[in-house]
Amino acid sequence: MSETRRYHWLCAGLAILVALLFMLSLLIGPAALGAYDGLHALVTGEGDAVVLVMREIRLPRAILGLLVGGALGLSGAVLQGYLRNPLAEPGLLGVSASASLGAVIAIYTGLSALFPLALPLLALAGAFASVLIVQTLAGRHGGTLTVILAGVALSSLAAAMTSLALNLSPNPYAAMEIVFWLLGSLADRSMLHVMLAAPFILVGAVMLLSLGRALDALTLGTETAVSMGVNLKRVQIFAITGTAAAVGAATAISGAIGFVGLIVPHILRPLVGAQPSRLLPVSALGGAAVLLMADIAVRIIAPSRDLKLGVLTALVGAPFFLWLVLRYRRKML
Repeated sequence: MSETRRYHWLCAGLAILVALLFMLSLLIGPAALGAYDGLHALVTGEGDAVVLVMREIRLPRAILGLLVGGALGLSGAVLQGYLRNPLAEPGLLGVSASASLGAVIAIYTGLSALFPLALPLLALAGAFASVLIVQTLAGRHGGTLTVILAGVALSSLAAAMTSLALNLSPNPYAAMEIVFWLLGSLADRSMLHVMLAAPFILVGAVMLLSLGRALDALTLGTETAVSMGVNLKRVQIFAITGTAAAVGAATAISGAIGFVGLIVPHILRPLVGAQPSRLLPVSALGGAAVLLMADIAVRIIAPSRDLKLGVLTALVGAPFFLWLVLRYRRKML
């Protein structure tokens, strides 16, 4: 079987897996609904209580699992290709930490209680503020190392400000709400959250997917890529802004969910070879599959304890990250 044909089979297999997991996400939940009854109510709108569960609770959760997972997987693949760092992930640019800080400000000041959409809106504002800060710190001719350092500095500052908000929280209930939000979850989200996040995630995804050929050229070295007509400044702007739009919107809706953007590209890279342009679409599909699977798992493992999605991805992702560190350390010896 040719490499191209094998790649097409991989894309088709992942797409089928995502579709099956999406359907499974619609059918699993605390409400004891049969598969036929649930899907019939979703499509026809017959049965008030069942329609409410399917259209207002399960459908938004499944759609957000698809969008958030795809955004994390895609942005992770782009950043690993652009920064040429196998351990790069969306949080490296400070986008996740800045979006989280915006949400924490909304909770801390009480704006989220007065206006529920203040939380995702301030989180989005934090994500896009991080773009301006990183671009400013990196400068007009800043290279990838400068971008990494600017992102790490911003992440540290945002994390410190979040800790300060927790420390100075006016009451324990506000502190508990902040902590629970930071753990990440797709529960209790509505179609309004989907409509708020989807445009930013889709625009960001388009920007990131457009970088495929440029990332292929960068694997040959910066000078070679420039000689092939790659505009490095454009690549930097698209990579950072696209990540901010996609991951910022995802974090604004779901909270901080780590390791998906790191793990998924590493799992799929051996299957697509050394071409980043091929890794991008499959990483988006793989990220969606992983997050949908994790969201289904939290409903099965502890349905009455509200196990947070970010906790589960961290429990699975942290050992994988340590394995990556040991693997690359052995390669350097």
